[in-house]
Amino acid sequence: MRQCPVWKMVAMVGGLVLMAARSVQAQPLKVFILAGQSNMQGHVNVSTFPYMADDPKTAPILKEMLNARGKPKVLQNVWIASIGCAGNDTTEQKGKLTTGFGAGPGEIGPEFTFGIYIEKLLGGPVLLIKTSWGGKSLNTDFRPPSAGPYVWNHYALEQLKLRHENVAQAKAAKIKATGVYYRLMIKYVRKVLANIKRVDPQYNPKQGYELAGFIWFQGWNDYVDNWTYPNNHKPGGYDQYSRLMAMLINDVRKDLSAPHMPFVIGALGVDGVHHANKPMLYFRQAEAAPALLPQFKGNVAVVKTAPYWDDKLEALFTRYQGYWPKVNAEAAAEKNTSWNNKLRLMRENFTPEELKQLKGMSAFDFHYLGAAKIMAPIGKAFAEAAAKLDKKTQLPVVTRTSLKPIVMRPIHLNHAPKAGTPSTPQPMLTAPPTRLP
Repeated sequence: MRQCPVWKMVAMVGGLVLMAARSVQAQPLKVFILAGQSNMQGHVNVSTFPYMADDPKTAPILKEMLNARGKPKVLQNVWIASIGCAGNDTTEQKGKLTTGFGAGPGEIGPEFTFGIYIEKLLGGPVLLIKTSWGGKSLNTDFRPPSAGPYVWNHYALEQLKLRHENVAQAKAAKIKATGVYYRLMIKYVRKVLANIKRVDPQYNPKQGYELAGFIWFQGWNDYVDNWTYPNNHKPGGYDQYSRLMAMLINDVRKDLSAPHMPFVIGALGVDGVHHANKPMLYFRQAEAAPALLPQFKGNVAVVKTAPYWDDKLEALFTRYQGYWPKVNAEAAAEKNTSWNNKLRLMRENFTPEELKQLKGMSAFDFHYLGAAKIMAPIGKAFAEAAAKLDKKTQLPVVTRTSLKPIVMRPIHLNHAPKAGTPSTPQPMLTAPPTRLP
């Protein structure tokens, strides 16, 4: 049997690689928009990755996240452009998708595993446009234009008076804040789409792009805002959120000239399935409600993130937080309040196995404990939902920038929505927890 010369084999392999690359570029670019607040930003430190390996449910996902050397992958056909996670509100990060596009250096949000799995499910090339800012509400910061102005309810006004705050100033500040991050989001998406090669140098304008999906992961600041939602302890107490969400979907589609763009809503999952309080359960229902509307059936999906919560990890975190008064008192009694001494005292409250598990988290509970074991499967679930919608939605391919110049529709302050219960959002903790032992 005659053997193929080495040089021919090399040429054949090189040709196959080139054909594969051309095949990828022959497809329209799939563009996905990822938007929301701090959990879309992502507070998951890469140091928590190894603790996925101990669970058979997450170990296969970890394998997809790492390269052959055990380091986080750098995806060659998935690119990302992001604002809101570095520097000020408009500081941009861009490049091939890897870790570090979360809320801080060395952190991820759902974008990392979303990108990995959306490429596996749909093929490449893929562009993610991420717009996320911590501590932002839908009722004010992301308020869509068609929702009209923020309407102050009786309870909110009474709270202002009880606190001896200036009502006129509070209303003026609310007007100024209303819709700011909605407009930033739309403006940035349109900026990226106007010059995709600035972000993805491999982009072929002749092949064009599809606005393949919008992933929304937000909610905490609305959930805790009992001024805007004073009946949040009752069924239907968050109905206004549902109405705003439906308006957001319609307005985003209109402002991006993408009337059929699929939407995926990530329902808040903090405290999991078994330990969530009634307001949390009612809020999740409100998040999911728009998908049941006739006009959104088949083009809006809801991903429940509560099933990915880790009850055991939360229990350890609760213990850890609860021990701090004791640890601080012991350190003071020893007249050694150094950080290292406090860590030593803290470790005495946990077994070696528990200390190992504690290293699987890097943030507070409202940030999904900063645990890759929780967030990585959520990103995968978002990708699966988006891919399912994509496969049954015929989307137009844009081969040139067809969006009109950015002239944002104003919020008409002389027109109040039919139903609205606005308020001053309550302050939210944004600092990470003390470094775990």
